[in-house]
Amino acid sequence: MAAPVVPGNFQIYNSYVEDPKWQIKFTIIWCSGVALAVAVSVPSLVLGLRHGRSLKGITGISETNGYQSAHSDDKEPPPTSRRGHRLVGAWNALVSPMHWSPPKLELNFGQIIVLSAYLTAVLVCIIKDAPLISNPNRAGFLALAQFPVVFLFATKNSILSLLLGPGNGYEKLNFMHRMAGRAMFLAGCIHGSLWIRNHLQYGLAILGPQKETSGVASLALLCIIVLTSLRPVRRLFYEYFFVIHVLTYVAFFVTICYHTIYASPWIFPPLAFYGADVLLRLFRYRIKDATLTAQDAHMTLIRVHNCDDGWLAGQHVRLRVFFSNRVFESHAFTILSAPPSHSCLSSPGFLLAARSDGDWTQALNNYTRKEQERLQIKENSECDSAAFVQVMLDGPYGGSSVDLGLYESVLLIAGGSGVTFTLGLLDDIVGRCVKLGRSQGERTRRIEFTWCIRSFGQIRWFAPMLVDIATAASNSTIDLHISIFVTCLCDPEAVPHIPNSIVTLSRPSVKVLLKDFISLSPSSEKEDSVETRFDRTQESHGSGGGVAVCASGPESLTREAQNAVARLGLTTSMDVGGIALHTELFTL
Repeated sequence: MAAPVVPGNFQIYNSYVEDPKWQIKFTIIWCSGVALAVAVSVPSLVLGLRHGRSLKGITGISETNGYQSAHSDDKEPPPTSRRGHRLVGAWNALVSPMHWSPPKLELNFGQIIVLSAYLTAVLVCIIKDAPLISNPNRAGFLALAQFPVVFLFATKNSILSLLLGPGNGYEKLNFMHRMAGRAMFLAGCIHGSLWIRNHLQYGLAILGPQKETSGVASLALLCIIVLTSLRPVRRLFYEYFFVIHVLTYVAFFVTICYHTIYASPWIFPPLAFYGADVLLRLFRYRIKDATLTAQDAHMTLIRVHNCDDGWLAGQHVRLRVFFSNRVFESHAFTILSAPPSHSCLSSPGFLLAARSDGDWTQALNNYTRKEQERLQIKENSECDSAAFVQVMLDGPYGGSSVDLGLYESVLLIAGGSGVTFTLGLLDDIVGRCVKLGRSQGERTRRIEFTWCIRSFGQIRWFAPMLVDIATAASNSTIDLHISIFVTCLCDPEAVPHIPNSIVTLSRPSVKVLLKDFISLSPSSEKEDSVETRFDRTQESHGSGGGVAVCASGPESLTREAQNAVARLGLTTSMDVGGIALHTELFTL
């Protein structure tokens, strides 16, 4: 005869048995979501491996002791498989609504759906069949379950970035890191506040016993981590935020392990992720000589010597310049040139540009100009001299998720210093088509390069590079057109001559630019008096070879590009062979 079973209504809830089961359920949920994302990214990963993009730069910047510039005869693009591009177009059209982005959030619709699903999973796992009022342990267990997610999406050298394919670096995944951290904070607040309520109700000491004291300390540290990581604090006091962030999460690890023995299993995955990140960074660190050149009081060009390969166009590095007393600061800068093996620049190399937009970049510009003046006086020369420094590189990271060579038409849009991203892409795709002779079957025929700036004088920052690239593209199978929009009538005499370019005094509409580019709207519908600059007699725009759109710059410009692509319908996207979008918005 079987032993009697206590009815469920009379069983005492054992949180130390039931709640860990919900930790496992939550872990299965988010791991399934990650697995789905990786499965969707398999074609991109395979294509990246085939073209040598996925693993490029995994061991850092390299030098070849004197590069040899490759050159091959320019070839016609290979014929387009219309059926294949219509399938790609259908897929891009289906996901294009996910690009829609509301103002100020710096998130697109797809990211909002992912975050909403994640938060829903957390809340369901906290609330479902849990007597939170009398025993709020479930929320504490779910707070511990956030540890692997927080660190998986935070480390710069994450295995997830590699599995998702090129262009999905830590900066693209960081939104999940922030959400997991805030979900941990929410669960911790539920757990801590309800336990404090119960202690007050039954007259128990809140401070004194080790478990209670370490719990309050853990919640206080978690509050500090979250509050100091809010966007206004992060942007205004980034250096202080970084130091506080590192010190408090180390202290949080210690206090949470004192608070509960159930924390230990959830500490090991973060330590493994962080250890792997540190190990891979050791392979990516480089200390190099560099020269600094101040273009004016607002822009400093940095040429790093003996760097010939190991990066993709559009990737960025963390740069530390050893000057004055700023040796402990590092900042992210996009590499604005392609590798010298196929760069179109007359003086190829590893080039960075630092716009004077903060105290560090302003100090760098001031130091460079003083050094240049000192060298000119010392050498008794009127020629511009360069200041010599040593730098430390950490990277490369990130890059474009779109391989421009797979598309017949390319639209590059940049605002301000965001041109460093699109200029590198332009140098790369023109070099691959002209200098390498389309060795990997590049299909690109037509490129529209658009740059929005505030004054005419800013054109001189990168005019020599644009001239080199435009010259290389002339008399080739690449139809390159450069459009520069200036929003302020300042020093119009400073406009240099760039082949096949036009400078317009207006603020463009990205929606109109995109419609013009794919020849959808008649000239009568153009806004802001933007003239038609695209040759409608060409057949390439309607050949179904696909359109790649890359936008970089302020949040308003990248959001406008996302919304312009999202508004295009299924039929339009399929007719042009698919519209792929990548936006670059590097913010703190």
